[in-house]
Amino acid sequence: MDTDALRWFQLVADGYTVTEVSDVFGVSQPGVSRALARLEAEVGTALLHRQGRVLRMTHAGAAFKSHVDALVNHLDDGLAAVGELVDPESGVVTLAYPLSLGSWLVPGLVGGFREAHPRVRVVIDRTAAGEDGRISTQLATRRADLELTAARVAGQGVVWQHVLDEPFVLAVATTHPLAGRDAVSLAEVADEPFVLRAPPSGMRHQTLDLCRAAGFEPDVAMEAEDLPTIRGFVAAGVGVSVVPAQGLPVPTTFARTRLLPLTDARAHREVGLAWVEGRPLLPSAEAFRRFVLAGRHPRG
Repeated sequence: MDTDALRWFQLVADGYTVTEVSDVFGVSQPGVSRALARLEAEVGTALLHRQGRVLRMTHAGAAFKSHVDALVNHLDDGLAAVGELVDPESGVVTLAYPLSLGSWLVPGLVGGFREAHPRVRVVIDRTAAGEDGRISTQLATRRADLELTAARVAGQGVVWQHVLDEPFVLAVATTHPLAGRDAVSLAEVADEPFVLRAPPSGMRHQTLDLCRAAGFEPDVAMEAEDLPTIRGFVAAGVGVSVVPAQGLPVPTTFARTRLLPLTDARAHREVGLAWVEGRPLLPSAEAFRRFVLAGRHPRG
């Protein structure tokens, strides 16, 4: 059914003449009349009848009109919703990210983007993935437009682009003999107990690789699922740990631990942005992607 014909029927039913409708929509009067005739043919009965120089609704037209009003209102609401969605300045971006990036990088990115695009709504969705070479379920199932990752990720159709390198630091208790140092190497804590992320964890693998490159296999005294718990065990003197700097300038004291720069080569992790190729991004999501890749993000 022709939506223009429905709109023209609304106007004529509300008292506009065919001439006025043709002027408003920029079409010929015969074009309006033919569209109204086709509408009546589709409905199966006369909707309008002429009284003098104006058209009035028939009983069928009056019954039809309330439904047309509701239909056209819903259609306009739908068009407005889609218009907002595809407008780069008023759309929605859904971003997935691992917990370890949520305390520093994500807020800075979202805040900076919202300053430039205040009407865009950014929906954030924390995930446990993005640290082990795979994208999250959110990105794979299209619940997320983009995903920040704490490692290089790959997969069918996955595009990953480097954003920054986040340093790894050594976390020790504030009472530890090395706490006063400006920097340390892992070899200096080869005989110390370690607190590591529980497997599976990309951060755990990277820590083990760094220790092996320094010439030792770490003595794992405790495992934990998240960084706050790891720092808690370190603060309690259970062991030392390798953790991401999370945007903090080091050396520094944070959460009752002392964080010290590592002099070891490759003591960092790659943070990047992933999306699925061939899946068109809405303009607002494309704007966020360009914002992140342009390097406008906090680095500590």
